[in-house]
Amino acid sequence: MFIYSVRASALRFFSVICVSVIALIALIVFVPTYVPTSLLVGEDKIVYDNISTSEARRAFLAGFGWEIDEEQTEEDAVVIPAKFDTVYEDYNEIQKAQGLDLERYRGKTVMRYTYPVENYPDYDGTVYATLLIYKDRVIGGDVCSASVDGFAHGWRAP
Repeated sequence: MFIYSVRASALRFFSVICVSVIALIALIVFVPTYVPTSLLVGEDKIVYDNISTSEARRAFLAGFGWEIDEEQTEEDAVVIPAKFDTVYEDYNEIQKAQGLDLERYRGKTVMRYTYPVENYPDYDGTVYATLLIYKDRVIGGDVCSASVDGFAHGWRAP
């Protein structure tokens, strides 16, 4: 058995401590913080986790200013495809613009909740808000019109 001991001088010891503290401070200051569980909309904080009840889903959409008709909710399980076609690539671009990404949920079964929007501005047709939820976490969704030549965008009003 070999025992090796090193006697560090006080100057080396304190210089290593100072360099470590400076490196830690640099990491805290310069590495951007990304909080995937919530985003700020206006002055309110929108929470993406623990969306397990109808009230939580309604509050989530209300955080973006949408009033929904909860009685006409459609709820179904959908599978995010393992390979995205152009439609899913375009839809995922909407999600990326909202700070979300469906790529990590490829091949997974998620719940889709669709609500009629009652207060869409300057549009007379039917508008729906959709939430995609996986394990009580909002992973995607949109606001879209029901017409064939309509629109689709993220939850923020254009």
